[in-house]
Amino acid sequence: MRHMKRAAAAAVITSVALAMAGCSAGSGDGGGTDAGACEPSEGKVNLSFTSWIPGIEEAVAMWNDANPDIQVEVQTGPSGNAGTYQNFFNQLKAGNAPDLGQIEYDALPNFRVQDGLADLGACEEIVAGKDDFVDWTWGQVTLGTESEVYGVPQDSGPMALFYRSDLFEQNGIAVPTTWEEYKAAAEKIRALGGYITNFSQTDINQFAGFVWQAGGEWFANDGDEWTVEMTDDTSKQVADYWQDLIANDLVSTYPAWTDEWNNAYNSGEVWSWNSAVWGANSIASGAPDTAGNWSVAKAPQWNAGESAAGNWGGSSIAVFKGTEHLYEAAKFALWLNTSEESLTSLNETAAIYPATKAGLELPALSEGVPFYGDQPIYDVFAEAAGEVDPDFVWGPTMTQTYADVSDGFKAAVSGSGTLADALATGQDATIAAMEAQSIPVAD
Repeated sequence: MRHMKRAAAAAVITSVALAMAGCSAGSGDGGGTDAGACEPSEGKVNLSFTSWIPGIEEAVAMWNDANPDIQVEVQTGPSGNAGTYQNFFNQLKAGNAPDLGQIEYDALPNFRVQDGLADLGACEEIVAGKDDFVDWTWGQVTLGTESEVYGVPQDSGPMALFYRSDLFEQNGIAVPTTWEEYKAAAEKIRALGGYITNFSQTDINQFAGFVWQAGGEWFANDGDEWTVEMTDDTSKQVADYWQDLIANDLVSTYPAWTDEWNNAYNSGEVWSWNSAVWGANSIASGAPDTAGNWSVAKAPQWNAGESAAGNWGGSSIAVFKGTEHLYEAAKFALWLNTSEESLTSLNETAAIYPATKAGLELPALSEGVPFYGDQPIYDVFAEAAGEVDPDFVWGPTMTQTYADVSDGFKAAVSGSGTLADALATGQDATIAAMEAQSIPVAD
């Protein structure tokens, strides 16, 4: 019953938030549902596209070679919450946003509330492609509406456990199947001078994935107003668990994707990472000296015998309002995320796990991966994908929520306050931000 209520609420969430924010669907240049708004441009078209996906330039080059009249210039930058989203907001305000941008599912509502996205529902090819995508990912880009589409799904991020199988085996430590076992393993590994994992003080998305797996829900909507609950028992359970590991020096706390972070994994100081499927590329690129020594297992469970997975990330390619080439931008976004050659390239360069049904059948996803000892790691993630609760709801100001919680996490890591304190502060800040945008919040 809880999931049924959440699914029903999700269907009205965004429309409620947007109406209260004064952003009626289908308004403005490039954002309407008039089919005439999505017509081919005359002459050669040059599109600008910003992403942070490793190696995406290779897929874009394939498109450019095959489409001389629609050329795409790609610019890469930091991940969304590390700076690219703020750049997008600044560019939208200044009127010089790129034609297309990489936006994770949890951040799409932010951009829609700011009236920054073109409605791809005006493009027949986009609408016709709906059935090509895994159902829940399509729901992520329609934002609870019936006919509007605010991005083309690219991938999903089911989570599992990456671990140094050689180190676990050499030291007689069993691969943990529960979070209780994970802590016990952490104590053994620390006694050997290492850390079982790194707790990132900036990736609140990862922590949200932990809460997701545990059955928590930070946001809900009853059709009239939002409920924000980041301090419920489940969230507190997850926060207290990681706080205990931090307080007892059982995890390292390097900022993710820094040289320190890479060195910790490359040197064998850190033995595992609870991450999404795309993390396969992060480890391979950051810890090249450990090739062949990694494996993937299902995520530890809160209770023995359970089968639940969290989700971290998953992106769409969105078209920004103000583009002069909606048709061409939509055509490129659809090709990038549905063509076999593009999806194969993105999987090879960035371990992208496709959001299309056909993409999940790519030969590359059934093969052993050399960096992971030739294990067919995507079999594990395929199982995890089916164990992710599809009804988890994102709030309408997630980028700000992440930033506010991140400040508290950084303080907790340094010994000032706790993770639970950070969630409480983040909840208050989130409610204030929503109210400032006239988004109704329950008392």
